[in-house]
Amino acid sequence: MRDFTLCLLVRGDPPTGILLGLKKAGFGAGKYNGFGGKVEAGETIEGAAIREIAEEVGLIVCEEDLQPVGRLTFLFSANPAWDRVTHVFLVTAWEGEPGESAEMRPAWFGVDDIPFERMWRGDVYWMPRILIGERVRGCVTFGEDNETVVAWRVEVWERENMSRP
Repeated sequence: MRDFTLCLLVRGDPPTGILLGLKKAGFGAGKYNGFGGKVEAGETIEGAAIREIAEEVGLIVCEEDLQPVGRLTFLFSANPAWDRVTHVFLVTAWEGEPGESAEMRPAWFGVDDIPFERMWRGDVYWMPRILIGERVRGCVTFGEDNETVVAWRVEVWERENMSRP
């Protein structure tokens, strides 16, 4: 299964706002999401996260500002080629101002106003937990329509056990 990254850029401690991007084309088009994507050959997971943030929203992030907060497996029953292990990072520091790219249109949301109805349906099971300070691991399985969540498991992941296998 292929490694992917997902970065949640937030402001406030605890977070009061989250920067999400409306995906304009490709996988997940029309949905709001964090920023991230495929880990390319020869690239570290952290390097991929930094590259994707720069490409999708034009911000510069240092590796030390990536806080590992989760590892989630997403399974797509109708299209197993989409299956992925997603390494989730919380980001609270960056350089620059968010800007629209060919791929994403960024927008700030209050953590109490996240548009879950316009996101991947599984996000509601894990994202709020990260935003209240939990580290999580789990699995979300989508049904034949690649939208409906047919199974999910999310649990607290102790920080000392967050290293990659």
